[in-house]
Amino acid sequence: MPYASNIDLPASLRRILPGRALDIYREAFNHAFVSHQHDPRQEQTSHRIAWGAVKRRYVKVGGGWLERTPVIDQKE
Repeated sequence: MPYASNIDLPASLRRILPGRALDIYREAFNHAFVSHQHDPRQEQTSHRIAWGAVKRRYVKVGGGWLERTPVIDQKE
């Protein structure tokens, strides 16, 4: 089921992810949920896609999540 706001996300996610990461997770989940409407594993697939979106922007360090620093293209 799509999530209307971050407060609707599972408590386990709200405890471990920072605010912007929750936004990314929710938006990716909702988009994937609609895109995979005929998939029998719709919800599972949507959660996996949402985690992938978070991991592209954040990295787990110790017990928390930190935003990745952008890679600057250096030309020689």
